[in-house]
Parts: sequence; structure tokens; C-alpha cells
Amino acid sequence: MVAISPAVKEIRFLLPQAASTFKNFVLKAYPEIKKQHPYLPVLIRECQGVQPTVVVRLDKGVEVKKHVGNFSEAELKNLLQNP
Repeated sequence: MVAISPAVKEIRFLLPQAASTFKNFVLKAYPEIKKQHPYLPVLIRECQGVQPTVVVRLDKGVEVKKHVGNFSEAELKNLLQNP
């Protein structure tokens, strides 16, 4: 289960084209996130030449951007719970 902080207003996942732990996490977590938070915008962008990145928009337009290339699945879940 992927719990998301109530302060989160939007999530953007920037994926490299190469397969990675991050890409697998996003593909598994997306349906669960949308089921639990159907009105939360979750954007997934697969781009060439980008680092795996999560951008979380919080209240009042504050954005938190994290490069997550070496993160484990547990660290990725923690990032969504505590941006």
C-alpha cells in the first residue's frame, strides 16, 4: 500500500527509457495510488536522457523535486508519505 501525505496536491514521475527499480515502482504503484486518491493528479512522463525524478507539488504551490535514481522501493514510498 502506498500512503500519500494529505499535503500532496500533484505528483509527477519523470522516467528514463531504460528499465529501473523506479520505473517498476511507478508501474506497480500507479493503479493503487489512483484507486486510493482518484482526484489526485499523477503525471508519468517517460523521457530520453533524464534522471529518474519525482516532483511533488504541495499546498500553496510549493514543489519538492528529488532525483531518485538509487532509491529502493521503501525509500520511494517514504518520499510520497513525507515529501
